[in-house]
Amino acid sequence: MHDLIPAPARVEGEGRCGFVLDEATTLTAGPGTEGTERWLRSTLGAAFGLRLAPGAVDAESTASGPNTVELRVDPSLEPEGYRLGVSPTWGVRITGGSGAGVFWGAQTLRQLLGPEAFRRAPVGVTGPRGLAAMEIEDGPRFGWRGMMLDVARHFTPKEGVLRMLDLLAAHKLNVFHFHLTDDQGWRVEIERHPRLTEAGSWRARSKHGHRASELWDETPHGGFYTKDDIREIVAYAAERHIRVVPEIDIPGHSQAAISAYPELGNTDVVDTSALSVWDTWGVNPNVLAPTDNTLRFFEGVFEELLELFPADTSPFFHIGGDECPKDQWRQSPTAQARIAELGLADEDELQSWFIRHFDRWFADRGRRVIGWDEILEGGLAEGAAVTSWRGYGGGITAAEAGHDVVMCPLQQVYLDYRQADGPDEPMPIAYVRTLEDVYRFEPVPPGLSEEAARHVMGTQANVWTEVMQNHDRVDYQVFPRLAAFAEVAWSRLPAPGERDFAGFERRMTAHYARLDALGVAYRPPTGPKPWQRRPGVLGRPLEGPPPMA
Repeated sequence: MHDLIPAPARVEGEGRCGFVLDEATTLTAGPGTEGTERWLRSTLGAAFGLRLAPGAVDAESTASGPNTVELRVDPSLEPEGYRLGVSPTWGVRITGGSGAGVFWGAQTLRQLLGPEAFRRAPVGVTGPRGLAAMEIEDGPRFGWRGMMLDVARHFTPKEGVLRMLDLLAAHKLNVFHFHLTDDQGWRVEIERHPRLTEAGSWRARSKHGHRASELWDETPHGGFYTKDDIREIVAYAAERHIRVVPEIDIPGHSQAAISAYPELGNTDVVDTSALSVWDTWGVNPNVLAPTDNTLRFFEGVFEELLELFPADTSPFFHIGGDECPKDQWRQSPTAQARIAELGLADEDELQSWFIRHFDRWFADRGRRVIGWDEILEGGLAEGAAVTSWRGYGGGITAAEAGHDVVMCPLQQVYLDYRQADGPDEPMPIAYVRTLEDVYRFEPVPPGLSEEAARHVMGTQANVWTEVMQNHDRVDYQVFPRLAAFAEVAWSRLPAPGERDFAGFERRMTAHYARLDALGVAYRPPTGPKPWQRRPGVLGRPLEGPPPMA
């Protein structure tokens, strides 16, 4: 019980056996827990070859049978909080403040049952599985505990996304930021604009390694999600109490869209009809034109996406706003005329006008806009929230101004950054960010006022896939660091310098066995395995500690 990740708030145990999971075990689900009931049968039932037959539901009962796993909702608990009790008198009881709390409690039960509980069929020695008598009381520190996956640079097929959602759920993470578009690919079907996927979802070749590399992968790369794929992903996430935040990146990072519909670009500056989906990495100069046609085009895109991402599972829409070079706008008579027409001071305010338009558009439809911290430049839209990636600074500015913030500073939680300084790290990017570095990350920066701190909704780790061509490469970069991040996001830990990293490493010994059972190709503590290395492929390592801001 001491090997749980994330660490629970309180654990008390008696040491004696409190419950045995076997062929006679039943599963009793109270109102509001049906999703967790299905999940337990599909995971624990499969792993141990058990039926977990339905038990009798008695709303008045204060005690169930000694061989029952019982699920209950108690609204007096915080919504994502739970209590898990194991007793020889009444078996296992998981009580959550909502269906989500019950589900997180079930994730804890799975960990308590050992790494075999993470397999899809029984292995090794079969037979009863015992649990010590105990009581666990737990709940999250933050309501936004997320991971962003970039599927634009390298496409992750639907099955890979569903697998990642299972991995997020296993770590009690509840937000999946779905980066669907960029210069290198458009990944979601839009019926009224079919060329977004017909032309914009694939590129002829890809830079292999960092953009300074001389190597190319000449295999055409592409893929996209149909509308039914998206519906399935969103429903699968909702069953696991994960909110999906879709991102359509505008007005920068838009060459894939412009290559499909050249009129979206600054046609009075460049020949946009000659553009193709970008095949390398970095900041692209080709950005959207600030025209009414562009606004109407993306309103149409968002209208279709609103139906795919319902408000109850996707209250936020991410519209990017990052790394939008203004050079073409400075040269464009059309853009300059728009600046004059609107009485704006400069191109930064022009981007702010662009973001504000969609902030109002989404607000009229009951949704909220969130964007990268560049949306602060030129003035932040009234209802917008900020994902603070260029350090803490943007998040601090937004929070002190009364805007909600998700902290995801690149110096701390960019999981594409290399994990060690040895020569065997595959395609090493940027600064070294070790497992301990991530474990000592603090989402709420010191000095933030008490009122501003309340606007920190939470935190997320970001996974940019320029040098991650498949899910094994993603696994290597993400794990085990996502386990450390999950504990930071969930548990109420001491100050960074006072955290027990040695204790966390001891708990990780058990957690590696769970990851093995799940088939996760994580980076071993001793360094990459031979087949995880990528000798001869250029990265971009930066030396020393990252500058904090």
